[in-house]
Parts: sequence; structure tokens; C-alpha cells
Amino acid sequence: MSMVRIGTGAGFQGDRIAPAVDLAERGELDFLVFECLAERTIALAQQARLADPGAGFDPLLERRMRAVLPACARNGTRIVTNMGAANPRAAAERTRAVVRELGLPLTVAAVTGDDVLPLIGDCILTETGAPARALGERLISANAYIGVAGIVEALDAGADIVICGRASDPALFLAPLVHRFGWAMDDWVRLGRGTLVGHLLECSAQITGGYFADPGVKDVPDLADVGFPLAEVSDDGNAVITKLPGTGGLVSRATCTEQLLYEIHDPARYMQPDVVADFSQVELEEIGIDRVRVTGGTGHPATGELKVSVGYRDGWRGEGQISYAGANCVARGRLAAELVRQRLSDWGSRILEERADLIGLDAVAPGGARGAAEPAEVRLRVAARCADQETAQRVGEEVESLYLCGPAGGGGVSRAHREIIAVASALLPAASVTVRSELSETLDA
Repeated sequence: MSMVRIGTGAGFQGDRIAPAVDLAERGELDFLVFECLAERTIALAQQARLADPGAGFDPLLERRMRAVLPACARNGTRIVTNMGAANPRAAAERTRAVVRELGLPLTVAAVTGDDVLPLIGDCILTETGAPARALGERLISANAYIGVAGIVEALDAGADIVICGRASDPALFLAPLVHRFGWAMDDWVRLGRGTLVGHLLECSAQITGGYFADPGVKDVPDLADVGFPLAEVSDDGNAVITKLPGTGGLVSRATCTEQLLYEIHDPARYMQPDVVADFSQVELEEIGIDRVRVTGGTGHPATGELKVSVGYRDGWRGEGQISYAGANCVARGRLAAELVRQRLSDWGSRILEERADLIGLDAVAPGGARGAAEPAEVRLRVAARCADQETAQRVGEEVESLYLCGPAGGGGVSRAHREIIAVASALLPAASVTVRSELSETLDA
């Protein structure tokens, strides 16, 4: 039975690079996948592209490529990534420049088609029930979660590096399996199992002990040097999840179970562009140290619709923070919050919504700390969504003014303001989306 080794190089935009380099050098991988997009990330990337047509891709793209390409070229490891974000073509060109500079004989492909802004106007936004066109000039982006087609096309054409935008996270891993094993696009069982593998790998260290760790409850060894996961996938779609020997963290039935259930609404109907995956009968078996066998996944025909992330301007956020310490610090923090609220009320309807939290006391769970001993210090954070930039800037200024116009002992003020890019969701018929791959010529080393 043939087998593919596929590893995770990143699980989000700001992920660590060293574990990916380790996988590239020692993993004996067929494929290394960098999953770097979240819902808001793509909208922010579109905002960056509006300001600069050459921007809009992952800011760590070049650094990651420089770090892993020499080892990947040496070991025959191919790369698939969504670091193209809002601008896959520009990301591919930047990667080609790195390839040329390093003198590597690699081909680079860009996958396009996820940008569906011209198609989205009549689509209904799930959150509001209104059509997307009702956002008017506030609408800045619409990116569909595309499936494996463009990536498979690029790999079939010989691409060593495939860069796409808003592909489905598991599709980044499923596509290499479809390419290598030649799975039919109506083989729902294998597509479901490949989606399961992708879902387990997509969050990098989350399945090797990161995020899982809880000292004294779920201890994880050597988390400082946590390794990223890899899967040994058979041609029937079943797999073993593991990591490189000598790296920190752990792969266990518990870590795999947490990742299996992560961001899953209905385990029996995990809707993806290419398949509705069914994880309800999955079995996880520890077969060795840091080795978990995954079986029992299946799938059903896709829905024929694609989820779309719609980005739009939603005002400005202003924020200010200040700390109070020592006796009566909670009362002083609450007084400071009330003073800022009163002063911001002078701006009327230009403040769309606001909140004030004492971090460490009630910021995450309001009222949860009642009756507990008073902490030694608190940090007040005041934030507001505002109609314009000037008002947002005023929020931080009012917090800073608490130095002399507020209660005693405030210190360590910070302030910031930025435009808010909000995200809504819609559905679009998959048949209306055209996905293409664009492959560069092979470069001579």
C-alpha cells in the first residue's frame, strides 16, 4: 500500500517558523503545507491590497520561503499554502524572486478564483439577512472557500510550490492526496478521510500539545520546542498522526480528540467545498509513542455551495489602557472607567458602542470575580467602536488624561486606534466560481 508523508508548516499567520524548518530538513516529507488564513485575515489582506496593488499577501511569506526552500528542494518536498491571501499572483511572483535568488530549480503556481466580489451582490448575509449589496461602499471584499481543483491542477502540472488565497483549510491537505493517489472527485469515502487528515493537521502545534497544555491538568513535555505534526497517509485515506523524534510536545489520543472536535458544528456533517465529511465514526488509537492511528472517517456528496467571507468597513476602534495597583485599586479602576464613559458621552452618536473592563477581574467573565479577594493590581481597558477616526483617537486620549484628571496612582498608559474591518458570511453556488492555476516556467539552478 502506497503512503504519503504530509506535514504542517504553519497553522496561522503568526505561527513559529523553526518547527517548519525542522520538518523540511528531517521530515522526509512529500508535502509541506502552510495554513495561514483566518476569516478576518483575508479581509485585512484585501484592505492592504486596496492601499497597494502589490500587497495583500502574508507578511511572513518571504521569510518562511527563505527558511524552508533549500531543504525542500534538496529533499523533494513540495509546498502548498494559502499565504497568497488577497493576492496570490503577487505572492507567487515574490516567491519566484526568492527561488531565483537562491538558485533553486523550482516552479511556482498561483491559484486564483476565490475572489468573488463581482458575484456577491445578491447573496444574503447570514448575520443580517440583507443582501451584500446593501453594504454599499463599505463592502471591500468577498472570498469564497474554494476546494482542491486549482491546487490539484497545479500539482498535476508539476508545480513545486502552490500558492492560493482563500481555500478551505482542509483542502490544502486534501489536494496533495487527491493528486498523489489519483482519487476520484466522487469517491466520498476517501475525500472524507482526506478532509479528516487535513482538519487534524491544519492547526499545527494544536495537535502536538500547543493550546492543549494546561499545567497540572494536561501537562505537555518540552513545550518550548514543540514540534509540528505530520501524517503518514495510506491510499485508502486512513492515517497515522505523529511528529519528529526529539521535538517537544506530544501526540496522543487526547490531543487528537481535541483537534478532531475543534471548530466542528456537526461531526457527522462537516461541510467542505468538495465533500461533506463525516467524523462521527472516527476511531483514534495510540499505536506507539507520539503515534495515533486515525480510521473511520467517511463522506457524502458536497452541497454545491461555497461559503464566502465578506469583508466590510464597520467604523473605527479606539482603545486606551491604564493600570492601578495597591490598596483600593479596583475601586480606583472602576472610577476611572466611569469618568471616561462620562467624558465620551459628549461625542454622542459618534460613539457607536463602548465597553470598559478591568483586565484580570471582569474582562472575560463579567461578575465572575465577585466575592474574591481584591487583586494587587488591575488594568483598565476602555474600547469603543466609533463613526470616524477622530473620535476613535479621542478614546485613547481620554484614558491618557486620567494621569491627572482621574483617580490616584494610574500608570502605564497605552493607546491605539484603527479602522474596523468586519466579516460576514454568505453562500454562493459553486458552479459560478471559476478556479485557475497559473504555473511559472522551471528555473535553471
